[in-house]
Amino acid sequence: MKSRPIIEFIALAAIWGASFLFMRLGAAEFGVVATAGARVGIASLLLLPILWFSGHWASLRANAVRVLFIGLINSAVPFVMFAYAVMHISTGLSAILNATAPLFGALIAWLWLKDRLTVARVLGLVIGFAGVALLAADKASFKPGGGGWAVLACLVATLCYGYSASFTKRHLGGVHPLAIASGSQFGATLGLALPTIWWWPAHNPGWAPWLSLLMLGVLCSGVAYILYFRLIAQLGPARAITVTFLVPVFAVLYGTTLLDEDLTAWMLGCGAVVVLGTALSSGVLRLPGKPVAAAAPPRP
Repeated sequence: MKSRPIIEFIALAAIWGASFLFMRLGAAEFGVVATAGARVGIASLLLLPILWFSGHWASLRANAVRVLFIGLINSAVPFVMFAYAVMHISTGLSAILNATAPLFGALIAWLWLKDRLTVARVLGLVIGFAGVALLAADKASFKPGGGGWAVLACLVATLCYGYSASFTKRHLGGVHPLAIASGSQFGATLGLALPTIWWWPAHNPGWAPWLSLLMLGVLCSGVAYILYFRLIAQLGPARAITVTFLVPVFAVLYGTTLLDEDLTAWMLGCGAVVVLGTALSSGVLRLPGKPVAAAAPPRP
């Protein structure tokens, strides 16, 4: 990598890693649904004017229904799920589970799009899901106070990411990426508008929760999308996807230093297993003589 793409690559990982921190701070005052709804609403206000002036508005208009649907499954549902999860388990654990999205992406692409699964990808799926099982073993209680529902919420979110990747490949292959990014945020805004109004807090939250929502919408969604698509153009998708593996590093760093979250050796070990499996299943890490294509990364 050249120096400029490296800086943007690290910046994107740092921004997406911070999204878990901002979700925790925002949801604590605004609630789960309102946090997700405000996030996509703010991102829409940023991205739609950029799309308009970029000259790609026609691309969104011609594919509006499918792009809006992508917004529901790739932003609305996952953002609600992760906002719920970070209120019950650590932000670091949520970020590690977020890194499983390419696992679901590879599995769904095989089942739906009939993508060929090589030995390396099958091995990666087995290793990755085994890492998730081990990681969630001590959090899987669904009793009051347990983290089972939060872990399940993270996996529902990453399953949505995996499905949306195949849906995009099948139905939106020729659509400009900025049209998909902008339109999907608007679609998520429409989908979450009524629930957000219904669950909007009766009290007026302080400046810190408002700042968290602003950072989620502007930085973690709007700016992050722009950086991500620049990286795809500069490095290609196979290299851009590796940002997925750096995101949990920043999320764990923020969680331990700013939220005083615990970081155990078990979490680190299982996280390494998950990342190894994801790297193999997505094609970033290859066995000798086994070239494969990379899958699309998630958007936390």
